[in-house]
Amino acid sequence: MSEAIRYEKGLDRIVVLTIDMPGQSANTMNAIYREAMAACVARLIAEKDAIVGVIITSARKTFFAGGDLNELIKVGKPDAKAFYTMVLDLKGQLRTLETLGKPVVAAINGSALGGGWEICLSCHHRVALDDPSVQLGLPEVTLGLLPGGGGVVRMVRMLGIEQALPYLLEGKKFQPQQALRAGLIDELAKDRDGLMSKARAWILANPTAVQRWDVKGYQIPGGTPSNPKVAQMLAIAPSILRSKTQGCMPAPEKILCAAVEGAQVDFDTAHLIETRYFTELTTGQVAKNLIGTFWFQLNEINAGGSRPQGFAPYATRKVGVLGAGMMGAGIAFVSAMAGIDVVLKDINLAAAEKGKAHSEMLLDQKVARGQLSQEQREAILARIHTTESDTDLAGCDLIIEAVFEDRELKAKVSSAAQEVVGPKAVIASNTSTLPISGLATAVPDPTKFIGLHFFSPVEKMPLVEIIRGAHTSDETLARGFDYVLQIRKTPIVVNDSRGFFTSRVFGTFTNEGIAMLGEGVSAPMIETEARKAGMPVGPLAISDEVSLSLMSHIRQQTAKDLQAEGKPLTEHPAFAVIDLLLNEYKRPGKAAGGGFYEYPDGGQKHLWSGLKNRFEKADGQIAPRDVRDRLLFVQAIETVRCLEEGVLTSTADANVGSILGIGFAAWTGGALQFINQYGVKDFVARARYLAGQYGERFAPPALLLEKAANGQVF
Repeated sequence: MSEAIRYEKGLDRIVVLTIDMPGQSANTMNAIYREAMAACVARLIAEKDAIVGVIITSARKTFFAGGDLNELIKVGKPDAKAFYTMVLDLKGQLRTLETLGKPVVAAINGSALGGGWEICLSCHHRVALDDPSVQLGLPEVTLGLLPGGGGVVRMVRMLGIEQALPYLLEGKKFQPQQALRAGLIDELAKDRDGLMSKARAWILANPTAVQRWDVKGYQIPGGTPSNPKVAQMLAIAPSILRSKTQGCMPAPEKILCAAVEGAQVDFDTAHLIETRYFTELTTGQVAKNLIGTFWFQLNEINAGGSRPQGFAPYATRKVGVLGAGMMGAGIAFVSAMAGIDVVLKDINLAAAEKGKAHSEMLLDQKVARGQLSQEQREAILARIHTTESDTDLAGCDLIIEAVFEDRELKAKVSSAAQEVVGPKAVIASNTSTLPISGLATAVPDPTKFIGLHFFSPVEKMPLVEIIRGAHTSDETLARGFDYVLQIRKTPIVVNDSRGFFTSRVFGTFTNEGIAMLGEGVSAPMIETEARKAGMPVGPLAISDEVSLSLMSHIRQQTAKDLQAEGKPLTEHPAFAVIDLLLNEYKRPGKAAGGGFYEYPDGGQKHLWSGLKNRFEKADGQIAPRDVRDRLLFVQAIETVRCLEEGVLTSTADANVGSILGIGFAAWTGGALQFINQYGVKDFVARARYLAGQYGERFAPPALLLEKAANGQVF
C-alpha cells in the first residue's frame, strides 16, 4: 500500500484514509495520488464486508490543494485522449467510494480547494474544522479551467443550477461557517479530535448512507433546465456571461455548458460531459497562460523572488499616512486591517477624520455581511489615529506620503515627517509617476526612501508597485516588500524611471485609444474593441476616471522635468485631443461632470455625442482587429522596453503587474506572455505592420528582435 494514503482500520472497523503525499508541501491529484487512491479503493472493495465506514482526512495542515498544475500545464492537444481517459479513471475512484454501500465521511482538517473540495463532495457527510483560515471551494475558473473531478456535476445536484453557478463561475473561496450556512458542510468541529469523533459517530448512526442523487426519484433543487423558472434564468445567462468575458475567457462558458447539459442527463453521462469540457480547457492556450502567471509566477513573487536576500523578515508596527484622501484613507484601512497602528495625518483634523470615515464605512459593510464582529470592527478602527500635527507621527517605523502629484508638496510633507520619526524609519511615496530618486532628495538619507505605488481603490486592488530609487538600500527594499506582504497585497519590484512600469504602460493604452479618436475612428468602436481584446474597460472611459486634467498636469510636470535635464518631451497624437477636450470643450473628466462620456444624474453613462460630430470621420475607420491589436501591442511593446531598460527585472513582475496593476487582458497571462503565446516572430511581424500603418511607437525594440532571432521567449 502506498505511503501517499495511509489505510488504517480501527477496532471499530472504520477505515481511516489519511492523505500524506511524500516529497511535496501539499496534497495534489498527481500520478502518485491516483495510484494510491486506486489501491485504497480496490482494498475497500475487497474488505467491504469487514468494515462499517470510511473517513478521509489529511496528515497535512491543509486537507488537499487540488489538481497538480505542474502536470496540467504540460497537457497539449496531442495528449487529449490519454488525459480524458486518465480523468475518467480518477473520477471513477471517487464514484466507487460514494457507491461503496458504506458511509464515507470527509474530516476536513484544513483548506480543501479544487480537487480537494471535489473529494469532499464525493463523501456522504462533511465535517470541517471551525477555523476561519480554512478555505473551501472550486477556484478552477480563475486558472482558465473547470472543476474536472466531478465538482460541476455534484454541486449542481446538491444546490441546483442557479445556486451552484456562483460557486462555479466566480471561483470564490468560502470559510467553514459560510459553508455550514449554505448546506455544503454538515458539521463543524473545534479541533482534530472533535473532527474524528464526529465523523465516527455519524458513520455509526448512518450505516446505510447513500448520496442524495443516488436515491431513486431524486430531483435537482429548483428543477432541470426544462423547468420554466430555470429556463427563464438560462435564457439570459449566456448573454450576461458574454458581456463579462467578451468571449476572451472560455472557462465560464464551458462551466455553464457542463452544468446545464449535465443537469439533463444521468449522473454518469454528466460526468462524461464535464470531462470533455475539462479536457478541452486543459489543452487550450488560455488555461496555460493563466496557470503560468496566476500560479507559478504569482507564487514566485509572493515567495520573495524580487526581495533582497540576507535580511530578516520585518514586521511594520506603526505607519504614518500623509494625506487622508481616497488613496491615503485606503492605505490606512488595509494597514489597520493587517493589525498595524496607523497615524492618518492631513492639513486639518476634519480632513483626517473624513479619511477615517472611509474605514468606518468599509468595516460596517463587512459587519453587515457577517465577515467581522462588532468587537473586531471597533478594534480595527481604534488602530487608526487621526491628526493634523506632525508630532503625532513619533514612533512610526514607516511613513507613506499620499498627497497630490506635486513635487514641492511631496518634498515638504516627507521632510517634515522625517524630522519627527528620525533616521531609522523608512519614508515612502505613493507617487504614480514622479521619479523616486528625485523625491528622495527631500530627506537626509535617500537610502531610506522608496516608492510604494498603490492602486485605487486600495482596499480592492491587489497590487503594490515597489519602486527602488537610485540610492534605495537593499534593507529598505526588503522592509517595503515585507510591509506589502503584511497588508496582504502582491508586491512587484521595479527600478526608478518616469512613470515606473505600471503608469508608463497604462499611459500607452489610454493614449492609443485617444489617438485613434483623433484619427477619426469611431468612439464606440474603440471602447467595444478594447473590451473584446480583454481589457476590463475602454481607454476613453478610464481616461475620464483618471481625469484628463490630471493627465495634462502629469504631462506638464514631465515636460518641466525633462527640460531641466535638457531633453524634449516626445509628442504623442493623443495630446492634441486631450487639449481640445480640456481647453475648447471644457470636459476634463468624470469628476467634473463630463469628459469623453456624459454622466447624467440617476442615469447610465454614455459617450458624449460631440465625439461623433467633432472627431469621427467616414474615411478614418480601421479594421476591428487593428483597433484591438493597437491597444494590446502598444502595451506589450512598452513592457519590453521597460525590461530592456532595466526598469523591470523579471518576467513574473511584468506579467502579474500588468494584469493586477493596469488591467491588461487577463486571458493572455500578462503583457510578456501575450507575446510568447502569440509567437515572438509572428508578434515582431505584426508589430512592424502596425508601425508602418500607425507610427514608430509600434517598432519592435532591440530586445524583442533579439528574442525572435534566437528563438527565445520571455
